[in-house]
Amino acid sequence: MDNSTVEAVNRLTARWAARWSARSADAAVGTVFTAAGLWPLLALLADGADGQARTELAEALGIPADSAAEAARELLTALDGVRGLRAAAGLWARRDLPLEAAWAARLPAGTRSVLTGDEDTDRKALDAWAAERTDGLIEQMPVEVGPHVELVLASALALHLTWERPFSERPVQPSQGPWSGRSLRGLTVSHAFPERIRVARGPSGPVTLLHVPGASGARGADVHLLLGEPGAAPGEVLTTGIAEVTGALASSTARELPDGEAGPGLSLRTVESTSPDPVARIGTVAFDIRAEHDLLEHAESFGLVSAASAAAAPGYFPGISSVPLAVRSARQSAVARFHAEGFEAAAVTAVGMFRGAARTRSYRVRQAEFEVDRPFGFLAVDQESGLVLFAGWVTDPATLT
Repeated sequence: MDNSTVEAVNRLTARWAARWSARSADAAVGTVFTAAGLWPLLALLADGADGQARTELAEALGIPADSAAEAARELLTALDGVRGLRAAAGLWARRDLPLEAAWAARLPAGTRSVLTGDEDTDRKALDAWAAERTDGLIEQMPVEVGPHVELVLASALALHLTWERPFSERPVQPSQGPWSGRSLRGLTVSHAFPERIRVARGPSGPVTLLHVPGASGARGADVHLLLGEPGAAPGEVLTTGIAEVTGALASSTARELPDGEAGPGLSLRTVESTSPDPVARIGTVAFDIRAEHDLLEHAESFGLVSAASAAAAPGYFPGISSVPLAVRSARQSAVARFHAEGFEAAAVTAVGMFRGAARTRSYRVRQAEFEVDRPFGFLAVDQESGLVLFAGWVTDPATLT
């Protein structure tokens, strides 16, 4: 996996986390998302875009538009080679929509399918693709369908991990914080690897990270749990965690830290033992999160402002088709589950495009508008490249049934 692509995707992940956290209503309910699933679609759009849309998409991608399609193909191929991860892309186009041969030739292999224009027929086909590519974790394609939709571009990621050392389940009832008094599905494990617990210092203060490795074998992915100080902004906790796991921010392991309160949720002490091995005792909670993201609500973060503008975008994609097109919808559905035996996460990202009028002269003008016993973050990261596959924030953990 090319390092420049990995860095570009991780930067998009960090921006997404910061943007999501800035909306307090969103941060209150938790989330899961994947920039790794969105980035290849933006790259394929950039490859066929022109004018301001191409410039904005390239800025969001963090690489030149000229090399975006090849980078997208390489990323999807590399993702599909990660143990426990499935990655796929799909394109559905109306039969009467002419596609530019050069653009179509740069699509990932096995991508092309047909839209009939019949809403029920197309919905069944798209939903079946989403469910099959995510092993049933995502059952619906997050996109509009119908006679007005000319083209759908989608990606799917599905990650299944088994823990190297399973957790044991136990009921827990926090005595303080937002989960006080709730009966939760607690998870606990002990091992001799205190270096898997680290403390990093970011803009919002210290963050404690727990590395939970997947089962040994070929290249795969691991999960990192992130706990900040009470009241720390979720986006700052996530961006601190992303910087640490990708090597951009230094941290200290539990082996290196002195006794006492060493970080959020972390206390260290020296004790008598019959074994020379250090002991790390871990307690956390299970979770099951689903999230829906309307990417056009933050179009500027994803380079989609001009691409989705009804006034300007039609005609901004001559590299895709001679028919003027605009982005009508861009959405992502995602799910993540953390339990005693392992971790599952999946996402389907879809962009729908409609036919517009030929582009006319437009002007750029200024516009003014007048008006872990507490929530924690998580990252799923490719072991080899450091690519962040999934990121999320937990506010509502699993409860006892």
